Amino acid sequence: MSSDDVDFSSPSKNTVSVKKSTFNGLIIAVIIAVAIAAFFAGSYSSINSNQISEEKLDEALAKLELKMLQKQLPSEQPKLPVKISMDNDPIIGDPDAPITIIEFSDFQCPFCARFHIQTLPLILQEYIDQGKVKLVFRDFPIQSIHPNALPAAVAAECANEQGQFRAMHDMLFDNQNEWNDQETVIAVSIFSQYATAIQLDQEKFDSCLSSGKYIDEIIKDLDDGRDYGVTGTPGFFVGNDKLGYVELKGAQPFDSFKKIIDVQLDA
Repeated sequence: MSSDDVDFSSPSKNTVSVKKSTFNGLIIAVIIAVAIAAFFAGSYSSINSNQISEEKLDEALAKLELKMLQKQLPSEQPKLPVKISMDNDPIIGDPDAPITIIEFSDFQCPFCARFHIQTLPLILQEYIDQGKVKLVFRDFPIQSIHPNALPAAVAAECANEQGQFRAMHDMLFDNQNEWNDQETVIAVSIFSQYATAIQLDQEKFDSCLSSGKYIDEIIKDLDDGRDYGVTGTPGFFVGNDKLGYVELKGAQPFDSFKKIIDVQLDA
């Protein structure tokens, strides 16, 4: 065994050797324990169809539908804040796009992966790639059931530091089954391999990942999400500061997003 290897052994188990760079990933496990503790501490007017054209009526009804979505009765759900903060989180798409989807997500969540695989490509094709919508990704790792979600979120933030958030985001979701059930130290090693695959500065990435540099940023996302009433992932808020935001919960199909976005774009 070389000087760069670390030996773990016990009387009842075989000896296991791992590279020192991988061993540094164990720091993440300590940071996760801290994060877990932090995580758990804690009117419209009436419309007369005889006085307006069918086209105007359709337009008015569409706007009314949007208002009804935005102003749910208190018995159904809390009134949403007018502004949902994007913080300084990664953006997919044109930062100046008029409509924003703010996603609170967990990289280890299977429903988040379903959204990534089934729904997001359609949103990209019809709206994001056309400059009409942008997606803001905010972290909401549910550590109690997804122990590798927090280090995965750190990995994505570290990739974002090098301008490659989208590439790491896709790698993590596309290959979720490869790392989601692994021990954290092994998952961290896999994330390092993803950094190699997308041609990041390896030393810079590994240093960022093993230090847990973005833990505070991720915890802030968690706190904001709880303030907005997020209780599970994925959770979405669609809109802008002027129109307000409509909440969507869970891995909704494309049509659910389209229905809201089209009305907002016409508002």
